Amino acid sequence: MHAKTARVRSIRQGLRGALLGVVAVAALVGVTACEPSGGEDNAAPSASTSAGKTKSGSPEPSGDSGTGTETGSGGSAGNTTGDSGETGGGNGTDHQDCKVTDLNTAVELQDPSGETPRHFLLTVTNGNKKPCVLNAAPMVRLGAGNAASIVESLGEPDTEPVVVEGDGTAYAGLYVFGNDEGGEAEYDQADRFTATLVAGEGTELNGTLVFDLPDGLSSVSYDDAARVNGWAGTEGLAMRPINQL
Repeated sequence: MHAKTARVRSIRQGLRGALLGVVAVAALVGVTACEPSGGEDNAAPSASTSAGKTKSGSPEPSGDSGTGTETGSGGSAGNTTGDSGETGGGNGTDHQDCKVTDLNTAVELQDPSGETPRHFLLTVTNGNKKPCVLNAAPMVRLGAGNAASIVESLGEPDTEPVVVEGDGTAYAGLYVFGNDEGGEAEYDQADRFTATLVAGEGTELNGTLVFDLPDGLSSVSYDDAARVNGWAGTEGLAMRPINQL
């Protein structure tokens, strides 16, 4: 009787031990399933580490802004392609701004004899042996003194500097009168033109040139149609748009 009871108890203890073993194994499998395969060393790469290594069809941005800057050995962005060249007067070239004391002026009438004077070619000659620079469009006034109104530029003023070689010339086209009415009407009269130069930085003035009228003209009529085409290296570039007015 005691032997039979002991056998039953032994069987129950064996079954209990086996059941506990199954539960422990199941718990271990559940914990393992919650962790990524291979641990941290085999974790899926993040977006920052996979840039440039993705498959074709879903490219990642390279991080290049396309500005043309380069990173130097120090790690900072380098200069963009091209040199500003502002080693002279701050005008984008290696030369200083032209000085009014070095420039000789002249005016040529472009209209045929007998027609109303409207189109003029302003010429400056560099009396210095060294090249100099004229910036943007001159501030032209049809008359002497700051009281005279400034002529508007024709279209957008050209911001590119014009280099005037030693003994070389530069030109600006000027249109002064657009009224076609005849009769006894009186208009404003100018007996000279002036042109104030602009410094390379574009924030300061750099002296004023005086242009006397061509021989045979004591004065010319002008009105609000007056326009000036900024400095150019040739007569054609200076006058072509002016002659269309």
